[in-house]
Amino acid sequence: MAKVKKQPRPKAETPKGFRDYFGHEVTERQEMLRQIAEVYSRYGFDALETSAVETVEALGKFLPDVDRPNEGVFGWEEEDSGWVALRYDMTAPLARVYAQFRNDLPTPYRRYAMGPVWRNEKPGPGRFRQFYQCDADTVGAPSVAADAEICAMLSDTLERVGIPRGDYIVRINNRKVLNGVMEVAGVLDPSDESKFEEERGIVLRAIDKLDRLGEDGVRALLGEGRKDDSGDFTKGAGLAAEQAVKIMRFVGAKEKISSAYADFMLRLEDARAANSSDDLEPEAQNLLHLVDDCDVGEPSWNDYAVSVLREIVETSEIGSEGVDELEEIANLLDAQGYGSDRIIIDPSVVRGLGYYTGPVYEAELTFEIFDEKGRKRQFGSVAGGGRYDDLVKRFTGQVVPATGVSIGVDRLLAALRAKGRIGQESARGPVVVTVMDKARMADYQLMVRELREAGIRAEVYLGNPKNFGNQLKYADKRNSPVAVIEGGDEAERGVIQIKDLILGAKLAEEATLEEWKDRPSQYEVPRGELVAKVREIMDLYS
Repeated sequence: MAKVKKQPRPKAETPKGFRDYFGHEVTERQEMLRQIAEVYSRYGFDALETSAVETVEALGKFLPDVDRPNEGVFGWEEEDSGWVALRYDMTAPLARVYAQFRNDLPTPYRRYAMGPVWRNEKPGPGRFRQFYQCDADTVGAPSVAADAEICAMLSDTLERVGIPRGDYIVRINNRKVLNGVMEVAGVLDPSDESKFEEERGIVLRAIDKLDRLGEDGVRALLGEGRKDDSGDFTKGAGLAAEQAVKIMRFVGAKEKISSAYADFMLRLEDARAANSSDDLEPEAQNLLHLVDDCDVGEPSWNDYAVSVLREIVETSEIGSEGVDELEEIANLLDAQGYGSDRIIIDPSVVRGLGYYTGPVYEAELTFEIFDEKGRKRQFGSVAGGGRYDDLVKRFTGQVVPATGVSIGVDRLLAALRAKGRIGQESARGPVVVTVMDKARMADYQLMVRELREAGIRAEVYLGNPKNFGNQLKYADKRNSPVAVIEGGDEAERGVIQIKDLILGAKLAEEATLEEWKDRPSQYEVPRGELVAKVREIMDLYS
């Protein structure tokens, strides 16, 4: 008889591109979700929870970077309903929900949603296939006032979770501006938008990767394509040289705005110092007169960005409309106190997904961190969104205006950890009541009940109590602030021992023998003072 082959043991490892989260990591995320929800709710948005699975038909062609159901998402085929997939964002499910329940929902409909999303993409350092998003969207509001509100709310949210002004910038652009550039470059035909659709998609994704690939990388993707360090080849848009030049003019617009605006402000300062504007260019002279004669304040980065973008879109009607919308958003934000120190017009923001139709925005953290090789780099984007007026139309046949933002919670948490604002030490564990006598387990359980009823996290040691040292090692591993000890002698005398584990650890590391004797970390108190003494110790470290 043939010997039955023994099944190999499964490997205890997470799948590639996924990770597990423990104790304080989960607690930190829950706290951040609470803070974000607080801001969203204050702005009048209601919570919505949708299914984690959507039909691929409902997701449509708006998958990340691809438009096939077996790539970009985790999908499978159901016998009775065709292809379904785990949601890759919160926006596509919202479009389906609004179309399905539009007769029951208010218009505009303002909702926020929080939860995990899944993308079947190549993982990398800090880039996982499952991650949390916090979205807020307004459906049914055509005015760009809705876009301005989203940008203001994004700014407030970042500050609420612990990112101060100066450490972030919200950057806004308009897809219509880019469409105008593409029209000028001959990659968009306003009379037939289906023409050059594939090329436009590649151009959008290429520009969206400017920070990562640089101008040379973008230029390669506008042409035949590029090969990355791993040898993978990405097909390019195949544009002619003169077409690529017009696109790259747009790509370099941010640098032009930056240098030209800085130069303009220097000239303006010099002119004021000389009390003359004769040596300024005509545009600068006009702005100087506007500032000095009309008393409206100095022209900002956003004012100058608008003028540069008007030059780039040339005679394109759709491009000019996009610039007008950006100017209106900037004016609305400025009126509320959100100036270009927090929110700026930035042509480099395009967002990769194809469903955006108007304003797009992105929140970038501007401080530097060290990567795994010890090199300094900027942290980068933690949120993005925009206007997507055509997404609901796929279900209803009618244009439904919509705009919204998505915050990458895991990236935001990583940023706060990198700055030392959370995660300096693990969250405090529970008070541990040790077990000196297994026959008195009911007494120990009564102690933890008293602590819990007082709002103090507590547990009884439930391992093998034979070795008392192992119980204290367990408490250390749990990062417990206090251990409670009651043996037979203490029980007879009606007292308990309370051990301050935090102070004990510090004394063991730093104190001299004399200091250790003068500052005992263990106290004997009457049994009835259990809760009071534990609270007194914990208050020292709160």
